Amino acid sequence: MTSENESGKPCIASKPALSEVQAIKLVEMLFGLQVATVKSLPSYDDQNFYIQSEGTTAQTEYVLKITNGENSKDTELIEAQTYVMKFLYDEGLPTPNPVFTNTGNIMSMEAIDYGGVVQNHMVRLLTYLPGTPAAEIITTPEILFEIGKVAAILDEKLTKKFQHPYKKYFDRGEFIWNLSNTPLLRKYTHVIKEDNLREIIEVFIKQYEDSVQENLETFRKCINHGDFNDYNLLLQKTSLSDGHSKDHYKVSGILDFGDMSFGYYVFEVAITIMYMMIENPDPLSVGGYVLAGFESIVPLTREEKKALFTLVGCRFAQSLVIARYSVLLCPENEEYLMITSKKGWKHLMLLHDMGKEAVEEIWEETARTYRDKINPN
Repeated sequence: MTSENESGKPCIASKPALSEVQAIKLVEMLFGLQVATVKSLPSYDDQNFYIQSEGTTAQTEYVLKITNGENSKDTELIEAQTYVMKFLYDEGLPTPNPVFTNTGNIMSMEAIDYGGVVQNHMVRLLTYLPGTPAAEIITTPEILFEIGKVAAILDEKLTKKFQHPYKKYFDRGEFIWNLSNTPLLRKYTHVIKEDNLREIIEVFIKQYEDSVQENLETFRKCINHGDFNDYNLLLQKTSLSDGHSKDHYKVSGILDFGDMSFGYYVFEVAITIMYMMIENPDPLSVGGYVLAGFESIVPLTREEKKALFTLVGCRFAQSLVIARYSVLLCPENEEYLMITSKKGWKHLMLLHDMGKEAVEEIWEETARTYRDKINPN
C-alpha cells in the first residue's frame, strides 16, 4: 500500500529505479549468490525483483526488495518489520524468511548511482513464496474463514511473543493507514470531486468520531499487520486427508509488512473484511466468514464488535481517498494505485445504503451458520 511518513503525507518520491544488471550485482555482492534469472515484479513505491539463483541448495528463489529513498530513512522501523517476518517464519507462519548478508546483517543500506545522482536505499533479500494472490481466486467460505483465522493467529503471536529493541517504532503517530487516524482523511478528501462520494466518506469519518473513537480505550491492543489485502495473501491448493474432490486452499504466503503499527484486534478484522469484499461475488457475506475465522482464535468483545461496521467503512474510505490523492502525485502508476477503486466505491456505497444494523445482521447470521456447520456438536 501507500507509504507514509509520520506526518501522514504520502511519500512517492525517490522510488527506486534499478536496472536488472544493478539488481544482479547487489545480490551477488551482498548475499554471495550467483543469479540465474532476474525479473522485475510490480510494486507501488518500492522496487522488487524476482531472483532465481544457481546452485543445488533447496532454496533458489528469492525476492530482492529495494525500499524507496524516503522510507529508507526509517531504518529502525524497517529492521523491526524485517525481524517480524523472521519471527513469524520461525513460528510456522507462511511469511518470507529474510536472508542475512555476507556480513551477518538482516538488511543493508546501499548508495545507488543513477548516472551521477546517488540515492540511499535499504536492500533486503527474502525467500520467495509460492501461491496465487487471493484476488485471482474466488474466495469460498472455507478460504475466507482460513484468512480470518490466520489474521488472528498473526496478531496474537506478535502481541504476545514478539520482542525486539525497535518494537516501539510500531507506534507510528499520524500514520494515515492506521484506523485510529481516520479523521486525518479530511486533509485529502478535496481530491474526491463527486459530491455524493465525498459525503459518504464524511459520513463514515463522522461515525468513527461519534461512536468508535471514544471507545478505543476499551478495545484490546495488539500489533497489526495492517494490510491483509487480496494481493498480499497467497493461496495454494492442498489435498484433504478424506480425499474430497473439492478444491481446498491454504494460505501459503503473507506479504508486505510495511503498514505494521500498534493498533487493536478489531482493526485487523475490519481491514481483512474490507479487502476480501473487493473481488467476492457475494461481498456482504464476506464479513461473516472472516469474522468466524478470526473469532475461532480471538473472539471479539461486545464493544469491539459494535465498532466493526464503521471500521470496515473507514478502511474503504482510507483506501479510496488516498488512492485518488496518490494518483495526483504519481499519475504514471494510476492502474496499480486504483486497483481497489474499481469496485471499492460500489461496496462502500452498498454499506452506506444498507446501514449498520442490516449489515451486522448479515455478518452475525453468516458467522453463526458457518460455525454451526463446521462444529455441528
